[in-house]
Amino acid sequence: MPHHNPVLDHALRTPAFVKLAGKRVVLASNSPRRREILRVLGLEPEVVPSTFAEDLRHAEFESPYEYPVATATHKAVEVYERLVKEDPEDPPDLVIAADTVVLSSVTMSAPGSALPNGEPMPEILEKPASQADNLRMLLDLNGHKCEVVTGVTIVYPILIAPGYAIKSIDERSVVHFADSPIHLLEAYADSKEGLDRAGGFAVQGLGGLLVSKIEGDYNNVVGFPATSFFRWLEELVDEDEEFLD
Repeated sequence: MPHHNPVLDHALRTPAFVKLAGKRVVLASNSPRRREILRVLGLEPEVVPSTFAEDLRHAEFESPYEYPVATATHKAVEVYERLVKEDPEDPPDLVIAADTVVLSSVTMSAPGSALPNGEPMPEILEKPASQADNLRMLLDLNGHKCEVVTGVTIVYPILIAPGYAIKSIDERSVVHFADSPIHLLEAYADSKEGLDRAGGFAVQGLGGLLVSKIEGDYNNVVGFPATSFFRWLEELVDEDEEFLD
């Protein structure tokens, strides 16, 4: 059986990291940003990108916060089931998946909760379809603020049907955009950096020139809410002695 150890030497010796040592941990994403965030904090999972089409219809969800969680869940389950089928003798101990979207307005509701009564549904901004679409998003966001929401789902084996458990969280951050001149927005759209980013901007890159302030987890805006994720793992370890055993 292959040897697995996703925990790096510099990781903090917390109960969750101790449990993860020697386990087969899989990240169901090819995002270099998510891999780097996890690596910096001491976790280097095996990378197995999901084949899920990520084509859920926004209109099917009562709350926009449900959408990235649902997408992350589909991604995690697809990878877990595929790996178990490929090698039943070496199933993953933990599959991690995430999906990040940008909401065109800020609802100010707490993580894990739905929209307040009467709150209008914000537009879900995913990756721009083109440079023109990217510029449209930037013009709408310019001088305003948006909400970045990441859904994170974990899948891990259990002894009862269907053979795995699914747990999810969502994390929310608010990004304030400076009132930038149009030529700067056009230059950023022309750079094409935002084409592969939800909302059409990369706060850790050239897109940082467009942002004046962030409320909440910066890493969440980059693509993975590391602080809440590892705190959540610690809670799961504390609540369930059999988690990751």
